[in-house]
Order: sequence, then structure tokens, then C-alpha cells
Amino acid sequence: MNLDEVLQTFIIESRELLQDMEDSLLIVEAQEDQTESIGAIFRAAHTIKGSAGLFGLDDIVDFTHVLESVLDEVRDGKVAINTNIVALFLSCSDHMKVLIDHLAEGGEGLSDDGRAVGNDLISKLSTYLDAINQPNVPQVIEAAVEASDAEDVDNDNWHISLRFNHVVLRNGMDPLSFFRYLGTIGEIVQIITHYDAIPEAAQMDPEDCYLYYDINFRSDADKVTIEDVFEFVRDDCLIHILPPNSRITDYVGMIQSLPEEDFLIGEMLVRCGSLTPLELEAVLKLQSRMELEESTNSSFNKPPLGKIMVDEGVVDPQVVAAAITKQKNTKSNNVLEGSMIRVDANRLDQLINLVGELVIAGASAALLAEQEGSSSIKEAASNVTRLVEEIRDGTLQLRMVQIGETFNRFNRVVYDVSKELKKNIVLELSGTETELDKTVVERIGDPLMHLVRNSLDHGIESPEVRVASGKSAQGTLRLNSYHESGSIVIEISDDGAGLNREKILAKAIEKDLISADHQLTDEEIHNLIFEAGFSTIDQVSNLSGRGVGMDVVRRNIEALRGSVKMESEQGVGTTTRIKLPLTLAIIDGFLMGVGSSSYVVPLDMVAECMELTEVERKSSQGRNFIDLRGEVLPFIRLREMFHVQGEQGRRENIVVVQSGTQKAGFVVDTLMGEFQTVIKPLGALFSNLKCISGSTILGSGEVALILDVPALIEQTLTSEQDLQYQA
Repeated sequence: MNLDEVLQTFIIESRELLQDMEDSLLIVEAQEDQTESIGAIFRAAHTIKGSAGLFGLDDIVDFTHVLESVLDEVRDGKVAINTNIVALFLSCSDHMKVLIDHLAEGGEGLSDDGRAVGNDLISKLSTYLDAINQPNVPQVIEAAVEASDAEDVDNDNWHISLRFNHVVLRNGMDPLSFFRYLGTIGEIVQIITHYDAIPEAAQMDPEDCYLYYDINFRSDADKVTIEDVFEFVRDDCLIHILPPNSRITDYVGMIQSLPEEDFLIGEMLVRCGSLTPLELEAVLKLQSRMELEESTNSSFNKPPLGKIMVDEGVVDPQVVAAAITKQKNTKSNNVLEGSMIRVDANRLDQLINLVGELVIAGASAALLAEQEGSSSIKEAASNVTRLVEEIRDGTLQLRMVQIGETFNRFNRVVYDVSKELKKNIVLELSGTETELDKTVVERIGDPLMHLVRNSLDHGIESPEVRVASGKSAQGTLRLNSYHESGSIVIEISDDGAGLNREKILAKAIEKDLISADHQLTDEEIHNLIFEAGFSTIDQVSNLSGRGVGMDVVRRNIEALRGSVKMESEQGVGTTTRIKLPLTLAIIDGFLMGVGSSSYVVPLDMVAECMELTEVERKSSQGRNFIDLRGEVLPFIRLREMFHVQGEQGRRENIVVVQSGTQKAGFVVDTLMGEFQTVIKPLGALFSNLKCISGSTILGSGEVALILDVPALIEQTLTSEQDLQYQA
């Protein structure tokens, strides 16, 4: 076991627990039954404190101990949940994040400002407590060890048998640190130290641990809580935890009260608390190992799980007997739950890159097979291509994450900003289960933050203004997401005052963004706010008004091959709609040829393909549209768009593409069919190139450009409107 890896696991899990704590704090005040949320908040703080104690992280332990004491008072109903205490707990959560981040960065100690914040919060927490008694844990351990020779010990306590692996010290774990933390959740009555594993002095290694212990422990904690004390040393020790006698009766009673469902014995024992999930997993592995070792013995019978538990001293025989009796009265059906594992994001990215190269190599092999003409080679290449597609789809699915986690982070933003601006705003979330590439999720956070703060600051009015205009005093901000034509759409909507069309137009003319006689649609006027330095706010606030946010939003979204548009109705509200690709790695593309150049568009954006007939070619002279079954279809010639040299072919084709509700046609020379497209960035030199979103490598080794379909459609429609306006 690597100590650095364990510490990183602690940091990751602590951040997740703090997020869970924050989510519960933001909803607990509005709940009628607050028990579950309060319990979740307490468990998060308790788990972080316990794990921190194992690493000797005194700053985290000391601060969290005070917070946990107040949370315990809240859980017992002695301190009521209200706005003030929720705000205090949120500040405590923020400070714990600072402590965790400082640990992750390898800092030696907190700054003076950081300590001042922590001390101030402890002072505020202390006002909710009559007295905060922090036990002197080392003295508790010392007293318990001194009592190891005592003859009379209260037997109605937990009995913990703890045998460390001899390498535990080499892995950086101090056995006494676990005893110290154990003393914070109960009383260590007695520690019996066993010395019989110590070898002769000549064979003794000073870096090895030869001692093992029996601990008599008095506590109201459950078995899982006690087991969690030893979480970071499970791989380096053997632990048996036996409950007090009084607990056995409770376990039996709980088993008997379980509903008549198809519970397995292990599941029943876990539910009643006499067996922990980790103990169950260990016993099941032991059972499987015993079965494997005796598989050659025809007379061998698989040992019952209950017998193994009793033989290993994991569960009391009375409790196992009660579970077996309960099981006999119900029909058994073994349903195994899936498990999840953590995967390093860098390894996942490396796998995606390798799959991308595999796709390119597969395309090259298919091309060579076609040129070779051998039917057997073609069939083999076809099978490889099919398998590569399945590997590609499965690998890309690994990168897909739900956007709900990103949305949930804005609960805290709305809470804090509402308090700061003295507004009453509620956040509504929908489409949280929508999945998209993890890279897109990571990079969309900042643009969303700008847009949300913009809506909160000068989108939604103050309660007084809303009431005066006939609205509810409470404003609403909505975040929604959904799939559309192979893309994901994220909407940020508010029911605020909306955009002032005339004010935006006047400001744009003032800044020379447009001429005074230029005719713009409402949508074009609204989208002017994405221009650099554009702002209609008269007073600069902490949140907005400097004109340095919305242009950054558009730039960041376009860097993801996405687009952003704004719709607004004055007095009703504003909706900002962001459209993004599902993935930034590999897509199904449609390959087209113009002269000696090749272009790719996403296959799911292709509506149909057709030949541009001679009649249509002549009728469209001087115009950029054709009649498509009674529908006006604007088009653009890629040869003219990208200045492709070479003689034009005798035939031309139109590829009809669609983005949302808009359609356009791309006129090309040849249609080359479907193509698995590995997206390669163009590099910084071409960062300002419009209408091109990337490149890819063909099986022949040539480079093909990937077209930015939404941008090209918009340019096509704009060009057609300009022609009509000139006419």
C-alpha cells in the first residue's frame, strides 16, 4: 500500500463528502423532515474527521471536532436549524475545503489569514455549545494500556482483535494513530498487547511490526463506524470486531422484524448491523477460495456462508441462526449489485487517444484491402472495422458523465448571491441525467458561471420591483439540458426583466459596433451583448458590469466547437441557449470531396444527399438557394468558400445538413460516404479560422478538414439575407 495514494484517496473522498454536505445544507432549511439531511451533514463531517485523524492532520481534526459537536447538538434537536446556522455551516464547509486544498498542494501549514478564519468560525460554533470537551486521547490510551493487567473488565463492551501485518510501519502507518482516533468515538477500557510473534533478537527487523492487540471498547457507535476507524490500514491488518452481549439481542430482533423479502443471509446481517459490507465481502472471498482449492475433490461440499462467519469469529452464532431461520421463511434469489471503480482520468484519456489511432489504422487497412481486391482480405478488414467501431463506442461511453453534478454546484452560487443581493431566487434543475463528454463538462463550468451570475445580478429584479410589476416576489432561475441532433443543448433561463432592445442597440451604435442605419433582427440585437467590452450596466457591481464576461463566454464555448444564442422578451425573461458537441474525441462523419480536397461533417447532421441537376444549376444562377420539395433551401459552394483550385467536375451534389431547426446545403463534387472521424486540433496558428472545427487523417494519410456546420449554416443564411436585402 502506497501512503501517497491513500492520502490522495482521502483528499478525493473528502472533497466529495464536502460537496454532499453543501448540497444537504442548501436544502435542509426548506424540508419538513430534516432528519435525513442532518444525518448526511453529520456523517460527512464525522468521516472526514476520522480519516484525517489517521494521518495526524491536526488542523482538520481540531476544526472538524468542534463542527461535529455542534452538528451532534443539531441532530439531537437541542439546536434548531435556521438561516444563521446554515450560513455558519456553509462557511465551515468552505474552510474545510481550504484545509483539504492546502493539503493537496503540499502546504506545511495554514497562513495567518487561514488560521484567523478558522479561529473565528470555532468561536462562532462555540456559542452553540455549553462546553466543548475535547478528550485527551493519548491519556485515554495510556490509561487503557495500564489497565491491561486488570482482572475485572466489563464484558458488555465491543471486543476488537487487531493484528497488523508486519509491513504496516514500512507503509507509513502508526498503529497508535488508530487507537487515538478510536478514543474519540468511545472509551478504550483495556488494551491487551500480545508479544508471542516477536522473533529472536537476531532475526528481528526494526522496521517490522510484531505486536497484535485485543481491545475492550465501550461505545454507542455501530459496527460500521468502528470498522471505518481502520479504513486506511485494512490491507495491512486482520480485524475482528465482536459486539457487546446486549447488542446480540438487538440484532436478532432486527432480523426478525425485516420484511418478508428475498434477502440473502449476508444481506440480512448487514442490514441489522452485525456484519459490515467489508466483512461480508471478505467472507465471500474466503468461501470462493475454499471452493476453488477443493474443486478437484468430488466429495467436497461448498461450505455454508453462516458456518464460515461463525468459524472466523465475525458474527455471533445466535445472530447467524436467526438469519437462517428468517431465510427459510422467504424465497431466496441472489441478486448481485454492480460495483464501481475509480479510474485515473489521464489513463482514460490515453486510452481514448490509442483508440483514435486504432480507428485511423483501421481505415488505412480497409483502404489497402479495397485496393488489393482480395475477398478474404476485404472480409478480414471488414471484421476489424466492425470491432474497432464497437471498441470506439464502448470507450467513448466511459468518458460520458451526467451534467447533473455540474448543475448542482450552482445551488450554492444561487444561495450566496441571493443573500448578497437581497433577492429571493430559487434554482430549478431539469435534464440533469443528460450525458456528455467529461472534457466538455469540465470546460463548460466557467461559461455557465458567468451566465448564471449575469442572470442573478441584473436579469432577475429585486422583490420590490417584481411585486410592483405584478410578478411573484420570488424569482426563478432554470438550468436545463437535452440532446438535439447529435449535440447537447444547455439552457439558462430566468423570469426577470429581459433585455432592453433599444438600450442594447443604442450602446452598440455608441461603441461603433454597428452603423445607425443597419437593420438587425431581435436575435442579432440580443447577441450583441457577446461582443468584447459590451455592457449596458450603469453601475459596476462585484458580479458584473465591466463588460469582460460575455465575450469570454462565447470564446470558450466556440473553443469547444459549440455555439451560444440569446432569446429575450422584455418584462418576461431571458434564455441563453448553448449548443455543444457530445464528444471532442471521435465522431461518425460523412466524407465529401471538392477537387483534390476532402471535408467531413458529423453524420448525424446530414439530412440527405442529392445530385444538383442541370436544371437546378441553371435556375440557381446568381442565387444561393434551390426549391427542395416546396421548401427554400439556401446553399453554399464549398469550392468558392474555401477557394479550392482545380477543374470542376461534370456533376455536382448537394449535402443537406441540419442544425436544430435550420437547414442548408453544401455543394460538393463527390460523395465519399461514412467515415469514422478522429478529431485532431488545428493548432494555435489556425485558432481564428472560421467554419472549420478541426481536422482528421484519412486512411490514405491525407488530411481532411472537419466543417463547423452551425457556423456554416449561419453564414449561408446571412449571405442569402444580404443578397435579398441588396435586391
